Amino acid sequence: MSLPLYQASIPVMLQILGGLSGVCDKASAHCAEKKIDPSALLTARLFPNMYMFQKQVQVATDWVRNTAAMLSGVEAPKPANDEKTFDDLRARIASTVAFVNSIDPDKISAAEGREITWATSTNTRMMMGEDFALHQALPQFFFHVTSAYAILRHNGVELAKRDFMGDVPRVKNL
Repeated sequence: MSLPLYQASIPVMLQILGGLSGVCDKASAHCAEKKIDPSALLTARLFPNMYMFQKQVQVATDWVRNTAAMLSGVEAPKPANDEKTFDDLRARIASTVAFVNSIDPDKISAAEGREITWATSTNTRMMMGEDFALHQALPQFFFHVTSAYAILRHNGVELAKRDFMGDVPRVKNL
């Protein structure tokens, strides 16, 4: 079975972003219930040299938005990175989903076999579209979402794997 590049990457990212939005809901509710200042969770991190929760969410959404843009050849919006609340982060996730959904899936799939070039803080890199999506973008995205989830779990927010995964499409409960 041949799977278009779009189908192999973007729907999975969108599903997990849905989970991340729900995780923000649970974190916000946790703060209200336990009378915790939300900034304590928004700025929490697992280790001093790791990004704090809000930055993990920002970077995860950047990977989704920029991946869809680079693969399709369109310009990605550049958010201000000024989110200070869980509502702000949910709005960022929603705007990322809306942007990605505005792109024709065929344009993303057409990146298979095409070179993708991007700049990092230290150099410029190039990969074929399918390698970029599957071996660079998806692992980066999952790293940051997993880190965000782990920060909240570490700080007492009651989360489960189902929260991480979001709504799984086409599942039938028997």
